[in-house]
Amino acid sequence: MLVEGMRYGPLPRQVLDLTLPPMPTSDTPLVVFVHGGGWEEGGRAQYAFVARRLAALGMAVAVPDYRLWPEARWPDFVEDAARAVTWLRTAPEVPRGPLFVMGHSAGGFIAAALALDPRWLEAAGLPGGRGALAGGVLLAAPISWQPNYEPVISIFANAPGGRIEAAPEPAILAGAPPMLLLHGEADVVVGALHARNLAAGLQAAGRPVRLLLYPGVGHVGIMTDFVPGAGMLGLTEAPVVAEVRDFVRGVVAG
Repeated sequence: MLVEGMRYGPLPRQVLDLTLPPMPTSDTPLVVFVHGGGWEEGGRAQYAFVARRLAALGMAVAVPDYRLWPEARWPDFVEDAARAVTWLRTAPEVPRGPLFVMGHSAGGFIAAALALDPRWLEAAGLPGGRGALAGGVLLAAPISWQPNYEPVISIFANAPGGRIEAAPEPAILAGAPPMLLLHGEADVVVGALHARNLAAGLQAAGRPVRLLLYPGVGHVGIMTDFVPGAGMLGLTEAPVVAEVRDFVRGVVAG
């Protein structure tokens, strides 16, 4: 079941869609999927296929819109996502099961910021802050990077040093939830080094993390497994859906 146009804030793009599994309960896991698009394009309707695929596996999936360049720049989009997560946790019609953040590319950075940096969810007023998250799933996510082209330079001009930094202080990783990092080794948009370095940092901090790197898979290819029938047609070499399913189920069970 799809519930469209749920408003989590007063601004035009502070809207989300919620896809529920066939028989949701109050304990159904909730995944907040943050879409990509370089912080300047994209929208929730374009990623309904991700929500439908995960809902068929028993998850409730929310896909929020958020402010984009040139209207917005860092940290507006992170604050919007934090606000959406907080609103979802208090909305009466939304399941109260374990809460996960997930994102691809630019949306993966936003999801990483929420999972790794405690200030965003605390500032949004989420009870328990980052501690309310059961886990995070990052697909081809940029984690630490000095932008060198426009408009990304301008988008992150307000950030310290103008850098993309999901975890500005290594010490904050000690409080991160369990993380699943999925990245294609043939990704020339966001190199797999981002996932490797984050996994190493989480391991050094004693946090549970699963890293999977897929040979021959690029930046968009990491998403093709969400398309119905892609696996049977041989259109994907990255069994991402099964990994997300097993990760969520493992966290819920454990």
